[in-house]
Amino acid sequence: MASANGSSGLGNWTTRAYHRNWLLAQANGLFDFFQHRSVNPKGGFYDLDDQGKPLDAEGQVRSIHIAARAVHCFAAGTLLGRPGASDVVDHGMDYLWNHHRDRNNGGYFWSLDNNGPVDSNKQGYGHAFVLLAASSAKTIGHPLADGMLADITEVLNARFWEARHGAIAEEFTADWQPLDGGNYRGQNSNMHLTEALMAAFEATGDREYLTKAESIADLVIRRAAGSVGWRVAEHFGADWSLDKNYYHPNEMFRPAGTTPGHSLEWARLILQLWVLGGKKLDWLPDAAKGLFSQSMALGWDNDKGGFFYTLDWDDKPAKRNKLWWPACEAAAAAHFLNEHLPSDFHEESYRKVWNVIERCFIDHQNGGWHEELTEDLVPSHSLFPGKGDIYHALQACLIPLFPATGSITKGIIEAGGKL
Repeated sequence: MASANGSSGLGNWTTRAYHRNWLLAQANGLFDFFQHRSVNPKGGFYDLDDQGKPLDAEGQVRSIHIAARAVHCFAAGTLLGRPGASDVVDHGMDYLWNHHRDRNNGGYFWSLDNNGPVDSNKQGYGHAFVLLAASSAKTIGHPLADGMLADITEVLNARFWEARHGAIAEEFTADWQPLDGGNYRGQNSNMHLTEALMAAFEATGDREYLTKAESIADLVIRRAAGSVGWRVAEHFGADWSLDKNYYHPNEMFRPAGTTPGHSLEWARLILQLWVLGGKKLDWLPDAAKGLFSQSMALGWDNDKGGFFYTLDWDDKPAKRNKLWWPACEAAAAAHFLNEHLPSDFHEESYRKVWNVIERCFIDHQNGGWHEELTEDLVPSHSLFPGKGDIYHALQACLIPLFPATGSITKGIIEAGGKL
């Protein structure tokens, strides 16, 4: 008898024309929702409310990752042949290069409003996304891409990279003084830098980018996560010693405990790293399987569906709300695992996740996706005030449509844009 997910003996959904067309329709819906509504004519991008209107039309504070992610996603749209997508790339690249970039001290400010910097600190997380934006823009031949790629690479190497650890420091003031004593190191910024380093390697062929990505994965996943049963630790001291008691009031970016969504994100990224490195690092696929299975076992709510946002170190749900991005990352990771390490478990998980996304996260009334649900899967806004950006949801829709050999831009190029 077929399971509730319809997975008995039916192969993979991603091979079926209907499912592929459905994914493309969801991607188009996201492009439609964000392409014009999110563009701020005064520069950068708006955060949108549930109906797709600016949350703050006049005083919008623009964090750097929003512009960088828009560049990345609409570069993918350009590669697909979506009219108008390249205009959004132009808009984002201009804002990154001419507004976020600190012409005096180097690096890129975290956030701006119409009057200039709001938070002038230099965050590793934000700089990672600038590298991703520059790399993705290079795939479509954007005129600012090479200059930005050279600039951000120099900043990362000179200011953030710590060779003794094989990863980056977290944050600095505008004039490059360590923030809060320089005592914090975080996996989240290093995870997104791993993503960006792979994209830079794909765009340039420079193997130094890939070597750095492998170094970060070895530290954060093989050594740190591997030492605690394939649970991704979030917070560390300056010597990369695990800090299980770390707390920060900004639980959007620095949640306490462990975060199943980041384990899912890493599962895909290290499989991508394995492929890009010629499948030479044997520990990567085993780690990807371990990360994914632990997240499904500990983070998935078997009663109601969706992933709990955080777990404590006893593996009990701590923040019980359900966010869109872990579901997105689970779908993408399950696809990568199915392509490289196929199993019924991975396919069943892929279907289970998409069923919840379709039922609860996609906003069928207003467009876009709900970014936050309660434990009972009701839309809420305790962490995320509206619909911030396109990045996670778009990648979840597009990644299963293209070869699981690298980033989404690489996959589209390899396939010649064919679905």
